[in-house]
Amino acid sequence: MPYFFFAALHAVFNTFNYAMIVPILNTMFDKNYIFVPVTEMPKLSFNGAALQLWLNYAYTQIFGNVWDIANVLMLLAVVLIAMNLLSNLFRYLGGYTVEKMRVDTVQRMRNAMFDSVIGKDVGYFSGQRKGDIMSRITSDVGVVQYCVTNTLQVLFREPFLIIGYIVLMVNISWQLTVFSVLFLPMVGLIIGSIVKKLRYPASQSQQRMGDMVSVLDESLGGIKVVKTYTATEYIKEKFHALNKSLSETLLWMARRQQLASPMSEFLGITAVAIILIFGGSLVVNDALSAAGFIAFIAAFSQITRPVRAFIDQFASINQGVASGERLFEVLDSENDIKDAADAKEFEGLKEKIEFRNVRFSYDESREIIHGVSFEVRKGETVALVGPSGGGKSTLSELMERFYDANEGDILFDGVSIRDYKQESLRSAMSLVSQDTVLFNDTIKSNIALGRRGATDEEIAEACKVANAHNFIMESPEGYDTNIGDRGAKLSGGQRQRLSIARAVLKNPDLLILDEATSALDTESEKLVQDALTKVLKGRTSVVIAHRLSTIMNADRIFVIDEGRIVEQGKHEELLAKGGVYAKLVELQTVK
Repeated sequence: MPYFFFAALHAVFNTFNYAMIVPILNTMFDKNYIFVPVTEMPKLSFNGAALQLWLNYAYTQIFGNVWDIANVLMLLAVVLIAMNLLSNLFRYLGGYTVEKMRVDTVQRMRNAMFDSVIGKDVGYFSGQRKGDIMSRITSDVGVVQYCVTNTLQVLFREPFLIIGYIVLMVNISWQLTVFSVLFLPMVGLIIGSIVKKLRYPASQSQQRMGDMVSVLDESLGGIKVVKTYTATEYIKEKFHALNKSLSETLLWMARRQQLASPMSEFLGITAVAIILIFGGSLVVNDALSAAGFIAFIAAFSQITRPVRAFIDQFASINQGVASGERLFEVLDSENDIKDAADAKEFEGLKEKIEFRNVRFSYDESREIIHGVSFEVRKGETVALVGPSGGGKSTLSELMERFYDANEGDILFDGVSIRDYKQESLRSAMSLVSQDTVLFNDTIKSNIALGRRGATDEEIAEACKVANAHNFIMESPEGYDTNIGDRGAKLSGGQRQRLSIARAVLKNPDLLILDEATSALDTESEKLVQDALTKVLKGRTSVVIAHRLSTIMNADRIFVIDEGRIVEQGKHEELLAKGGVYAKLVELQTVK
């Protein structure tokens, strides 16, 4: 609403600037001009005669009834400066209002996009490229934001200017105005034919940008692998190819976009040339004054500017629409995992977790879990072991409800996992995985991720349990030390111990350890294993491991092979059976 007000006032005063051309030229060059003093305030009207009356009234009030051309020119100059100042003041206020709206819009859009992405199921990301999602949140949001705000700016400001100029032109000569207005639709049709094919390449350019960001993210994230495998040239060629494709698309679009404005300007000058012929004949036949003719040409030359703004914005709308479609693909995508309308809070594990004939497939083409049933009682440590690809990690993901089982059910204290709110269920769990995820922040902030209000003493105590306190205190700034991107400043064992400390601080009802020590050297594994032993004591835990030495003391061990439980029991019982578990132990020479 404020912008509407500012745009209207800007148009009024801007039009008034060009309306002043007529009295200025008449005063300077019309030898037959006769000054008529006006002592009473004229009525408000939008025509040349009313403008002259107002100027005469102002002159009479300031200088009296004595005519002096120097005084007239001084008055006209002051009025012109004042009108121009007011016009540009409201132009500035309108521009600032739009910029504020632009910044607020992009902030809300990015927040909405980020909130939507963070709220997606884990399964959503398996079919997406991280770089493409990042490109949508950064690049596409910016394109849509500029398109929307610029379009609103054009729709609100330019019509006022066009109306103001047309009113001025009609008051000067309605015949010339009719001829001129007929020209504008022709410009729109010609320019529309130039830019109407921009939408598809605009979509392609945004897709290429997403691909480029993906390659950039993957290359920087795996820079050690790139260097180790001397794949620098391959990565360069891949990035350069995408960059070239993007550049070619942008160049093709630029050829059409940049043609729009020069074409409209050429057509505008052509129209002015024709107006010179038609308007000149009106002047020769005394149907139009010379001053009015010059003012008309000036007004017409200005009306082409807002018309060109409409045309230019129309050319950029296609790019905004293409980016908008990419945003709405994310915003409109539905989560497969949803809380039931009557879902309740999970108030902690009291008895057991039960897998009941669970079947699951990621893409409904190949079943990963085949009718698995087992229980994890409160306070019990249960281990899932078996060959790689057997479905062990999938079972833990089902337990956290990252996915829903296709058949069967998972029950917490006899209640289906689907009947609990996801957030409350996960708030009672902690995960320590092989791929330790740490953020580019301080040690303290990383540990307190799952419990933001934890005190320094509680954080330190959790770190002592995880055998992390000593190396933290040896760091340059202790708990306030920044650990770099993904914890790059720490060793693998240190990162894992921080991950364990984070889990301990959260004090979960269920602790899931997914290959927590598989990537560590012997010394680091011993420190981490000592920490895990303290953490697991008396806590409900599910441990997934390849190194069988880490789960020998588990209360029960389930051997998972090809999505089925093929054996279960304690370490000694399974050894005695001489089955799959015993073979795994033999391969690892565990005694």
